[in-house]
Amino acid sequence: MHETIGFIGLGNMGEPIAANLLHAGYRQRVYNRTKSKTARLAREGASVVDHPADVAEPGGIVLTMLADDRTLEEICYAQPSFVDRLGSGGVHLSLSTISPATARKLAKHHEEHNVEYVASPVFGRPEAAATKKLFVCTSGPAEAKKRAQPIQAAISQGVFDFGADAGAANVVKLCGNFLVAASIEALAELLTLAEKNGVSKKAVAEMIGKFSPLHAGYANLMAEGRFEPAGFRLALGMKDVNLIMDTAASSVTPMPLASLLHDRWLTGIAKGRENLDWSAIALDVDENAGIRAEAAP
Repeated sequence: MHETIGFIGLGNMGEPIAANLLHAGYRQRVYNRTKSKTARLAREGASVVDHPADVAEPGGIVLTMLADDRTLEEICYAQPSFVDRLGSGGVHLSLSTISPATARKLAKHHEEHNVEYVASPVFGRPEAAATKKLFVCTSGPAEAKKRAQPIQAAISQGVFDFGADAGAANVVKLCGNFLVAASIEALAELLTLAEKNGVSKKAVAEMIGKFSPLHAGYANLMAEGRFEPAGFRLALGMKDVNLIMDTAASSVTPMPLASLLHDRWLTGIAKGRENLDWSAIALDVDENAGIRAEAAP
């Protein structure tokens, strides 16, 4: 039996990750702001706590999967916080997609409490989380990463180490999300081009799935207009595009395509589509081409 770990944040991604860790033999104390989302884990043996600080054991390990920089910082800087409770020898694995600057700031805060901060953002949608097919990119202190490795392995099909800098893994995560966002834009445009020229979107999506499995899922979502339930909300995609733009600006890196993506995602938010899947930007591409855009019922 493994040690008891803490887990904060049981949304679309956090809940299946925590469930897989339970199945791998890790006892857990879990916290989520909306307590009803802890029900499945409680049935499977997790202990549900009423305050995020209570998930931690002194010298233990806590995982967080939270929506954005602000939410993670609020949890880490709370009085009392799980960081205070972890204390000397404790390790925090942050699975969230946040800015590299925030990761570095949090690492310094943790160091003041003798806690090791390990960036561990993940690639994959909820279905990948449920089937342990995520990819983890990680960075932080070597010994802490060594301790975290069995946990990372239990939730993923691969772990990629990017060194000691706490922000490095989040740079890589933003690079990957930029690639996905750009691919979504390209898929939306090519499917609209096909339809405008009398070719079925579904037929093109089926073909794409044969020669490019990486794009198959999103191509099918767009062809079918299937944007609910959202695997990754458009509003969260906007957050990530903003992080990409901020990181590019702070490092003086021109990214013309990122600027286009920013405007596309912002348009989706302006049209009230923030809670649809982020592939719903395809609706705007259709509209620009004079096609009446509708999501599937």
